[in-house]
Amino acid sequence: MTSEAIRNPHTDPLLSPENSALIVIDYQPIQVSSIRSMPREELVFNIVGVAKAAVNYKLPIVHSTVNVATGRNKPPIRELQDVLGHLPTYDRTSINSWEDTGFKQAVRAIGRRKLIMTALWTEACLTFPALDALQEDYEVYVPVDAVGGTSLAAHEAALRRIEQAGARLISRVQMYCELQRDWAREATVPGFMDVFESFDGFNPEKAAAGAKG
Repeated sequence: MTSEAIRNPHTDPLLSPENSALIVIDYQPIQVSSIRSMPREELVFNIVGVAKAAVNYKLPIVHSTVNVATGRNKPPIRELQDVLGHLPTYDRTSINSWEDTGFKQAVRAIGRRKLIMTALWTEACLTFPALDALQEDYEVYVPVDAVGGTSLAAHEAALRRIEQAGARLISRVQMYCELQRDWAREATVPGFMDVFESFDGFNPEKAAAGAKG
């Protein structure tokens, strides 16, 4: 049982800690409370897991908010702040984060072409920067179970639009496994398991029942 050496990050077709970056956009209280494509508890659990994985694998992270400085919106939800609070946030007024100079400069400064992009809402704050990034020859990967829209129809239509433009749709667990790749890389295994074990109270059936009520 001999694993291959870690692949060249410049030629590896898969996501790896050496060739990808995480983009997190607008997981703020108003946006989270407006999501109707999945229960709040599930969405929060999933985006927090994605953020924890990015920290575990030491991915560069660009975290953006909208309208905090203007006073029209609040900072990111506490659960996400607990994971990413040590990082700067790029606040903006534009719905499309790619039209904010500070955000775009931060993404470009990373120097990586594979962007794992998460945002609320799917139909706006994810779709618009994803389409613009694709136009600039970035590879965009979307963990579909860590993003959400104001309705299931809006969410699914937005995913179809960006997929047709060239984005790769993935799941959060697929992302974790793609970054880990080999259990022999033991340093990141505890962090891998933590994204599953850190929210023991989560019950998908109970969350779904709560959303219907």
